[in-house]
Amino acid sequence: MQQEGAPRRLRVLVIAEAANPEWVSVPLVGWSLARALGQVADVHLVTQVRNREAILRAGLVEGRDFTAIDSEAIAKPLWAVGKVLRMGEGKGWTALQLINALSYPWFEHLIWKRFGPAIKAGEYDIVHRVTPLSPTISSPLAAKCKRAGVPFVLGPLNGGVPWPRAFDAERRREREWLSYLRGAYKMLPGRGRMLRATAAIITGSRHTQSEVPAAYQDKCVYIPENAVDPARFSRKASVPRDGVLRACFIGRMVPYKGPDMLLEAAAPLLRDGRMRLDMIGDGPMMESLRAQAVAEGIEDAVTFHGWLDHGRVQDVAAGSALFAFPSIREFGGGVVLEAMALGLVPLIVDYAGPAELVTPETGFTVPLGARAQIIAGFRAALERIAADPALLEPMGAAAQARVQARFTWARKAAQVGQVYDWVLGRRKTRPDPVAGQDQFEHSG
Repeated sequence: MQQEGAPRRLRVLVIAEAANPEWVSVPLVGWSLARALGQVADVHLVTQVRNREAILRAGLVEGRDFTAIDSEAIAKPLWAVGKVLRMGEGKGWTALQLINALSYPWFEHLIWKRFGPAIKAGEYDIVHRVTPLSPTISSPLAAKCKRAGVPFVLGPLNGGVPWPRAFDAERRREREWLSYLRGAYKMLPGRGRMLRATAAIITGSRHTQSEVPAAYQDKCVYIPENAVDPARFSRKASVPRDGVLRACFIGRMVPYKGPDMLLEAAAPLLRDGRMRLDMIGDGPMMESLRAQAVAEGIEDAVTFHGWLDHGRVQDVAAGSALFAFPSIREFGGGVVLEAMALGLVPLIVDYAGPAELVTPETGFTVPLGARAQIIAGFRAALERIAADPALLEPMGAAAQARVQARFTWARKAAQVGQVYDWVLGRRKTRPDPVAGQDQFEHSG
């Protein structure tokens, strides 16, 4: 019950086309942030009908807590086309974004048809589009909300990290033909209208913020896209005392995530019994990775777990002290945060999303370079760590503390709450949560 004299809770219409508690990646981000925002505002979630049953199973009440918009008349046939363009499950991400860009305006058209009168009547203080995360997908609602006098908040936006030039072969293997033309989205007229009308743009990565035109940089607030739910990551990794370095890899077994590079880098330590490695995940490279392990003579020191459900992932990962992840193109790096939440020390390539999450006190980074350079960098880091495993315990504790302080969904909701206060004039200065300027500053 609201106390007398306390500020009225904000009423926020949260749009998350992808929001699903039973899926991973973008749908889980949409769901997790939408739910966490309920701590700072009265939230009504608007999502696509494909998420309806999972949300009902999670205990939300349709009509009161959320609305499912049925845009399948347009979305379903375009999705079928997208599957053809992707030329393989888990491939062709840019093609999928193109399809989403074509179908998404119809979704927002239906939202306006359903909620436009309420927005114009002032029943919502803010409209916030959480997903799609891609900055290539414009939002026609932004201009409509501005005309209605209701601030429109966009983000977290993330994506578009350039493919490293040395990995063009991996780019082709991922069927990312359209990524060569991705920059064309900046010339679409809908993007300019959206940016002009938007009150605040939450950017989930430094790269994405760099793609926002200079004229709108003063609207940007940098808040990394991903966070963790402490209840889902409750285990605590421990450094084994037997002198053997235990490491894990978590992710799809695809070229750009570098599982083959990790096996090659770790091979001398694995052969000598100085290291053991758990490979968690599945994908098109699995057969070739198993063959590589046999060819390198390391099959007894590597365990391929395949796909595991979420609970089992942390059970296996908690048996390691190091998270070895040589991916060369991660937008957000949520899996890095999840490993840190367990107290694992990350070893990553110093590029894109993961590099924005890991500090020298909490993990190790290897410079981005050609394949041979990354392998050599990982091998050198593994040799150093194996020679002095005492390095890991304080770093793992620092990694876990960093996640708990900055990267839980509750913390992220508070950070977004600062943005809400800013666009409504309840805060004088633009927030900068990552720099630690976390105190609410009200103008009254």
